[in-house]
Amino acid sequence: MKPINHSRGFTLMEMSVVLVIIALILGAVTVGRDVYRGAVAERISSEFVQGWILAYDRYASQSGRVPGDNALTGMIGGGTAATALCGTALVDEMLKAGVTLPQGAMEGRQETYVYQDRNGLPQRLQVCLQAITDWHEPISASGYAARTRNVLVLHGLTPELAQQLDQRIDGKVDARVGRVREKRPGTGKVAAPTEDAAWSRDETSNANTSADAASATVIAYIKMSQ
Repeated sequence: MKPINHSRGFTLMEMSVVLVIIALILGAVTVGRDVYRGAVAERISSEFVQGWILAYDRYASQSGRVPGDNALTGMIGGGTAATALCGTALVDEMLKAGVTLPQGAMEGRQETYVYQDRNGLPQRLQVCLQAITDWHEPISASGYAARTRNVLVLHGLTPELAQQLDQRIDGKVDARVGRVREKRPGTGKVAAPTEDAAWSRDETSNANTSADAASATVIAYIKMSQ
């Protein structure tokens, strides 16, 4: 008597169920990753970036001048655009005035913040203070004029983080208008204002887009209150 073979393949229905389950799992992983990156951006914005903005305002209120402005010009570094306060010089200037700084990377390096990009690789965000001479502001319904303004400079922003900070501070993503603007690549200048301008880079800007490659970065300016 021929033995009965109980083995059989998957039915179309069973395969469909498996594919749906796999899709749900992948979707949950993607959503979870997006939620995590959003939480990281919120923490950097609220604790580090806003912390430095508050520290700057506190310094100006307590000292009667802005950081590095010994000549009382109202501009960081006395209004010389090439003079930026960065690194330990920035930290020391703020601490000398008794200003409490955000925690940052470590004691003595409160101007830096280490975070992970979308590939899980470390990126270093660094803040500086600087006066720039070409912050364009509207002077009429149809024109802009360049003004000297004090800014917080953010080095080491991934495009994703730059856009999230832009959205949180300005309420929309626009690299050339609002309080948050992009430093024009290859220059020390802010690009001329254009509504709805995209940031110059995105998460695919690196030539090496493999999972072991760090994301491309941009530099952003945030205009200070004084």
